Amino acid sequence: MSLVEGFSVTHRRYVPYAHAHYGGNLVDGAYGLALFGDVATDLSIHTDGDESLFAGYSDVEFLAPVQAGDVVEVTATLVRIGNRSRGIEFEARVLCRAAPERGPSAADVLSPPVVATRAKGTVVVPVAHAPSPAGS
Repeated sequence: MSLVEGFSVTHRRYVPYAHAHYGGNLVDGAYGLALFGDVATDLSIHTDGDESLFAGYSDVEFLAPVQAGDVVEVTATLVRIGNRSRGIEFEARVLCRAAPERGPSAADVLSPPVVATRAKGTVVVPVAHAPSPAGS
């Protein structure tokens, strides 16, 4: 396991058109938060050998839109280790974006990527799976 501050996990995902909810093929902000939940679960498995439970977000910033046809990369970084709680910082970046003005399947790689969402959150490891305190 990798229970050290600074450990991170990254996922990439294509945003399908079926997930667009608003004009301009925008997806809702909850889409990014769901991706954060998935990457937090992965991070928790690596750090504690358990999926853990998401306790909540302490800060969420929606900085740029996420659209159908995007390729999004989400990263969770462990920033705080408590007895059973773990502080995690999240970032979602748009790496590629559809370019329908050039054709129905055209897309561009964004350089640099666009930071779409940032958040801070806390997960809690169930008692049965929490590591023993040092020296126990």
